[in-house]
Amino acid sequence: MDCAALKDRIEAGWPGRVRCRLDAGARVNEVTCERVLLAELCARLFHDWDCVFAGLIVEEGADAWQLRYVFYGERDAGWVHVLVAAPLADSVFPSIAVEAKVFAADWHEREAEDLFGVHFEGHPRLGDFVLHDDAWQEGVEPMRRGFDAAAALRDRRPAADWRPRRVVQESGAFVLPIGPKFSGVAESVHFQLETVGEDVIRSWTRLFYKWRAVEKLAEGKRVEDALLLAERFAATTAFAHGLAFCQAVEAIARASVPPRARVLRVFLAELERLRQHAGAIQEICESTALVVANSQAGLLEEDLLRASGELTGHRYLFGLLAPGGLATDLATEACREALGEAQGVVARLDALERRLKVSSSFLDRIEEVGVIFPRTARAYSLVGPVARASNLARDLRRAQPYLGYESFEFDVPSEQEGDGYARLRVLFAEARQSLRIMEQAAAALREGAVQAPVALVAGAALGWVEAPRGATFHWVRLDDQARVARYRAVTPSFTNWHSFHLGAERFAFQDFPIILSTFDLSAAENDR
Repeated sequence: MDCAALKDRIEAGWPGRVRCRLDAGARVNEVTCERVLLAELCARLFHDWDCVFAGLIVEEGADAWQLRYVFYGERDAGWVHVLVAAPLADSVFPSIAVEAKVFAADWHEREAEDLFGVHFEGHPRLGDFVLHDDAWQEGVEPMRRGFDAAAALRDRRPAADWRPRRVVQESGAFVLPIGPKFSGVAESVHFQLETVGEDVIRSWTRLFYKWRAVEKLAEGKRVEDALLLAERFAATTAFAHGLAFCQAVEAIARASVPPRARVLRVFLAELERLRQHAGAIQEICESTALVVANSQAGLLEEDLLRASGELTGHRYLFGLLAPGGLATDLATEACREALGEAQGVVARLDALERRLKVSSSFLDRIEEVGVIFPRTARAYSLVGPVARASNLARDLRRAQPYLGYESFEFDVPSEQEGDGYARLRVLFAEARQSLRIMEQAAAALREGAVQAPVALVAGAALGWVEAPRGATFHWVRLDDQARVARYRAVTPSFTNWHSFHLGAERFAFQDFPIILSTFDLSAAENDR
């Protein structure tokens, strides 16, 4: 089904009650409906027409709210943006997580309630999400236009009687708290594991201890200054997030990126994916106490960091992107040298994988542990290797190609078991595919410009990228002065953290750190 056929289905489903405008060039159906139809429309898109829920974008206008629910399908189906508006004084909307059973929208609605004060009728767990009740009082709403980010909060009244939620009430039940403080470089996350024995019955994850309000800080900034925020809120995936931001700006300006810059962007994106996957493999080896394998994988990640630094001047690829292409050119021969380093790393990764496959003590710790069933992956719209290990082979490079990815030959690895070992196998397989793409990109490099002029204008657009951890979406709105009026980033970790508790439940306490490592979740990417 292409986007035009989808438009016809939407209009036929609610004749005269919805307005559907198709931008054929961008393959976007923008559907405006009343609040009373919102849940029904979203349910049809998600459950009947196999559209993936990408995110919720809340925008506060001069006198009205506008909520934008973003869905996408495979290739020709394109994108569907469902728009619903209401006066500022009337901030109650249906909960599509409850009414439409689009569970993927659960955290999006909770976040919007905390940060904007928008209420979702029937949602059972609003509040105490981004802004913790033991640190913030209700009603702060820091993303509202009238909130002064530079002024100190006065009369802060945290909930003095706050207690963690308890679900397991059986006799002998106890709660094991983990975090939010950890040693080393781990970010702040609090886990609450409930049990009456050795197995975790209920797991609760509490994030946002270091919420940095990046979306608020971006407001009023020039595009180049907002780009610094986009590529720095999660350093290990800096290039992917900076790229999504740039593509949103380029869509607003209708700017074309020169061919050489497009190929170099692909090369660097895959180099980042390969390095990130090597780091994730190292974390898994460390969690299972494989000292030698941990060291070997750590050396491979370090080799890729050094190759990145030698090629670009920064180990994590900061400062390379600019709207319209790249901030600086990279020598073709230097790219080929980096490719040689990557080829050596992947060969060593393959050798490491062969050794892990015959390590019975390792497999005992990781097989049939931390299972996410395929139906759960779909219900939560999971992304990246976590989704693909649960037989949900979605990848934006294929589903909604960008940068010319449709001209590259590569596979999207997937597994069916949904356990920790399946996620590890996907990481190894994707590393090989990233190298395959890098080889094609290096061969396709031709001389030419790496940046085109970008005439910034008022407007809004969505940029998307298949980041190392999965699909990421960046919404940018520019005002009449070409400054950022609204910035919204939906990260893969925000999406996948939502389901992590399901993977941790029904397994023993000692499995918990292993399960956590196989999800490759980032608190920094979440607490943007």
